[in-house]
Amino acid sequence: MLKRSKFETTQSQVMHRAEELISAASNRYRVTVQVANRAKRRRYEDFDSMDDPLMKPVLRAIIEMSDELTQPEIIGEP
Repeated sequence: MLKRSKFETTQSQVMHRAEELISAASNRYRVTVQVANRAKRRRYEDFDSMDDPLMKPVLRAIIEMSDELTQPEIIGEP
């Protein structure tokens, strides 16, 4: 039961972050394609390393992109 509630919390956080990405974007389709491309790229990069087997590439891409949106200092833009 504990794992299920933890996943539900994570799922609600991911939904909130996805909503933030979509609301901040001028083009919803473009953001969706960017998330898909990043997830596809991460899937092949992390194929050998199993950091978090429960974290799917799409979820990881949404979290990373929302972090970049809310914390631009992690991107390293001047």
